[in-house]
Amino acid sequence: MNLRNVAIIAHVDHGKTTLVDRLLQQSGTFRENQRVAERAMDSNDLERERGITILAKAASVQWKDTRINIVDTPGHADFGGEVERILNMVDGALVLVDAAEGPLPQTKFVVSKALKVGLKPIVVINKVDRPDARPTEVINEVFDLFAALDATDEQLDFPILYGSAKQGWMAESAEGPKEAGMQPLFDLILRHVAPPVVEQGPFRMIGTILEANPYLGRLITGRITSGTIKPNQTIKAIDRDGKLIEQGRISKILAFRGLERTPLDEAEAGDIVAIAGLTKGTVADTFCDPSVEAPLTAQPIDPPTVSMSFIVNNSPLAGTEGDKVTSRMIRDRLLREAEGNVALRVTEADDKDSMEVSGRGELQLAILIETMRREGFELSVSRPRVVLQKDEATGGWMEPVEEVVIDVDEEHSGVVVQKMSERKAEMIEMKPSGGNRLRLVFYAPTRGLIGYQGELLTDTRGTAVMNRLFHGYASYKGEIPGRRNGVLISNEQGEAVAYAMWKLEDRGPMMIEPGWKVYRGMIVGEHTRDNDLEINVLKGKQLTNIRTTSKDEAVRLTPPIRMTLEKALAYIEDDELVEVTPKSIRLRKKLLDPNERKRAEKSKEALAS
Repeated sequence: MNLRNVAIIAHVDHGKTTLVDRLLQQSGTFRENQRVAERAMDSNDLERERGITILAKAASVQWKDTRINIVDTPGHADFGGEVERILNMVDGALVLVDAAEGPLPQTKFVVSKALKVGLKPIVVINKVDRPDARPTEVINEVFDLFAALDATDEQLDFPILYGSAKQGWMAESAEGPKEAGMQPLFDLILRHVAPPVVEQGPFRMIGTILEANPYLGRLITGRITSGTIKPNQTIKAIDRDGKLIEQGRISKILAFRGLERTPLDEAEAGDIVAIAGLTKGTVADTFCDPSVEAPLTAQPIDPPTVSMSFIVNNSPLAGTEGDKVTSRMIRDRLLREAEGNVALRVTEADDKDSMEVSGRGELQLAILIETMRREGFELSVSRPRVVLQKDEATGGWMEPVEEVVIDVDEEHSGVVVQKMSERKAEMIEMKPSGGNRLRLVFYAPTRGLIGYQGELLTDTRGTAVMNRLFHGYASYKGEIPGRRNGVLISNEQGEAVAYAMWKLEDRGPMMIEPGWKVYRGMIVGEHTRDNDLEINVLKGKQLTNIRTTSKDEAVRLTPPIRMTLEKALAYIEDDELVEVTPKSIRLRKKLLDPNERKRAEKSKEALAS
């Protein structure tokens, strides 16, 4: 069979999805006059808005007489679970590296996984048209990275191509020629990537991507390891231990042709297909002929490191903006998400109104919350917490530590080092990265990084770039100081009045606008001091019938602090929640009643003493 299966792996923003666009265009997948959206593979609204890939997806192109299945993977470490599963579907990997930035943490993470599985990589140095491109040094960095990750001699002998996905060309030298377009890359894939290895025996396939289709039900995508399969054939799904999950008939087999999926009458071993018809089988399960006993081995997935509580919204404004508000609806939606996303773990908390959701990082959980709010859900979420582990040897606690790479202008490096050391990070490396910039590498506890992104951008005037990657577990590093300012809390329910807000401006910046609905216990601003303060933002101007010579003063308000979802999650403390609805993001205290808050504070102090 003339078939090749390739994954494209790289760090965020190094041009994976743009490269797939060019491959689809130049292979003749699209008609000459066909209008195609930029980054055609990023089909999800959130992916388009943020310019990042969140879900791994497959496409297929025909080059000469060979079909190439291409899998586009996310570049963000929070979605690493997607990449880990994908690698057992493919026989080769294009490692895409930015010609100026060089290999970054996510490149390291994905390449280490790919080398462990035994894939032979092709290195593509992208964006050589950048004015600060340094392709020769980047190649040396990539070689050092491969050697550090214990690549075999065969893997270290990787072929290299240079080019610009945006301009649509690849060549064996950074200068060109540019006329051949993507042809050198297609030819290299055919030469360097081995055809899929087909095992003998009946039908077997491991599930790697799960999605819900409104017409076909559950769709499981994977690569067929052995045998053939036809619609209406009876198959079974077994888990990693070989226990039977279900048996059923296949209703449809879909293969990727370009970006479209076309039904097949028969699929052979080696091809990547999606099957419909089973209702319980999920990711990492083996789908096979009823005669098969042993499951296929699935790649182990790294554990989640950050968890949050998803709580039913019980504020006075609950149910006014969303239509999915009950604990049953929230629970079903989270369990459905955990089925398809192997890096998420969902458990029920002791009280029936909340669920514990653990994932790889704040971004992954923030994307889930944003998706739910767009579907009409209303819920409250707690501050992200790290998932601790017990140290068997000492009996103490261990916490997740991340490798953090910060690229920053030299003038701002001092404040970055100071802030990172306050957050209990230790510096591993400091080296120039060209253009008066430094690359700082730290090992930092995940706890200390929650909420640091915004502070870093403020400290460096928006010039620093931070990349993070889970490194491992280390002994607990002790207390890390949190937010330094207290908050302003509303003591009444109603609509905020401009005059009252104007009079309170010296207390601290507001987070609300006039006319916004507020309630008792809701956070409406940031206090200039370190304690919390209750204020009344509903108090109007006292009007009298006595005329004065002074004109009425015009009320001019300072623009409020705009709270995005990620900013709000990073801002809140342990006794606060973020209330998320389809229309609003509000901050509030967990206990809305001030007397209850005082009692909780006293009991906390008593326990501490």
